[in-house]
Amino acid sequence: MIRWGREKRRDWKRRSKLEQVEVSTRWMVLCTPWIFYASGMLQFLTAVRPGRAPMLAAGTVLALGFVQAVLSTVAVRRGMDCYLGVGAAPRRLLAAGVALFAVTALVLAAMVAYGWAGHAASVGMALFASVPSLTGVHGLLVRPRRGAAHAALAAVPVVGALALAGMGWPDLTGILVLLAVGAFAGLFTPRCSAWYIAVMRELDEARAVHSRLAVAEERLRFGRDLHDVMGRNLSVIALKSELATQLARRGAPSAVEQMQEVQELARRSQSEIREVVRGYRAAGLETELAGARGVLRAAGVDCRIESVEPAADGDVRSVLGWVVREGTTNVLRHAEARQCLIRLTVEGGRAVLLIENDGLRPVLAGRGSGLVGLAERLTALGGTLSAVRVEAEGVFRLRAEVPVTAAGGGSTAADGKAAHGTEDVRARGRAPLGDGTASGGPGAGPADGPCGTADVAPRPGAAATGRTFAGAEQGAGRGECDG
Repeated sequence: MIRWGREKRRDWKRRSKLEQVEVSTRWMVLCTPWIFYASGMLQFLTAVRPGRAPMLAAGTVLALGFVQAVLSTVAVRRGMDCYLGVGAAPRRLLAAGVALFAVTALVLAAMVAYGWAGHAASVGMALFASVPSLTGVHGLLVRPRRGAAHAALAAVPVVGALALAGMGWPDLTGILVLLAVGAFAGLFTPRCSAWYIAVMRELDEARAVHSRLAVAEERLRFGRDLHDVMGRNLSVIALKSELATQLARRGAPSAVEQMQEVQELARRSQSEIREVVRGYRAAGLETELAGARGVLRAAGVDCRIESVEPAADGDVRSVLGWVVREGTTNVLRHAEARQCLIRLTVEGGRAVLLIENDGLRPVLAGRGSGLVGLAERLTALGGTLSAVRVEAEGVFRLRAEVPVTAAGGGSTAADGKAAHGTEDVRARGRAPLGDGTASGGPGAGPADGPCGTADVAPRPGAAATGRTFAGAEQGAGRGECDG
């Protein structure tokens, strides 16, 4: 039993926040008929007259109500699927529920006629226990106004049968009130819950679409800039190369001049391409902090930034900007975060950047290079990087430290290169936060692990002075870098 409970708990943690909300909402709706059944039937049974026949009739009402609750559980579940557009309407179950309710009303009318039901309130509570089982699924299949009209029409024969059995109008009025309350709860509780789930799904889908559109827009912008820079230059190079070829065939000395111009134009184009790529790869600290706040808030995350402006070198500020970008990317891609704290302080001549978020997701197997690239950038400047999952607090902490004055002997963070010369960190366009391509600059794409990092370990040849990596050691296993 304990093992079963632990497995269920692990399964629950593996679900996303949206799935957890949907499951809990469904269970709440499915439990509603049983709550009405238990409360109503308990009061009904305590008022039944003693005797074999009255108890037999009361047992029949109890059994009919139980069957209605079971049918309602199945029908409401399928009705919610139908409302959400993923299933068929349970009309047969609804018809069976109507028939059972009619039989229940007839048995109660007979008990009233023979004086077995005790006071009228007990009869009302028995009907009150059965109404939500009937109206719950009906409210999911029709509009609220039509459902209310159908419930009112269904109450007419019930009240008529009780009146024929000898119940007075004051008692019938009380029963009508109980029927109205039960019908209202049955009609609107499942429908409102299903509507809530539908809205949550739409918001989640809109968030995913927004991220994909942002990636596509950034790619188009980068392609447009490359076309603007290279289109004319390549055309001129092609024309001058063709002219130089014709001149060379004729033995004209001006062919050399044309090729020199082609060479100069090629060098100029190379320089312009570097400027374009550098503009996309550079990560300004102020820009990244402002972008992180905007993107996280747009995604529904409460982002709090506590920043102390460090008097740091340009390379240090750039690498800290990369940490902000990668950390924000991980929060968006690999967590169901509701809160995120970004704190930048200066301690003992070292800039300390902390990014902490809640909403941990389960650890999945996989490898990535997002934090590996960041670690190499920081190492080149004498800094360290740690990534820790704190399961007890339900948070993920990304912490980067780097001297305010960058250490020499490494490649600059602005150029976005790794600490070793053979594996340059190639930026494939400056992607927006959360697109999955700007994970620390090395182009961590679909192969990333659960948080774009997987095992946080240096590549072969990278310096390893003073680095700490918690991603491969903390929590439940390797590759734990974000929720």
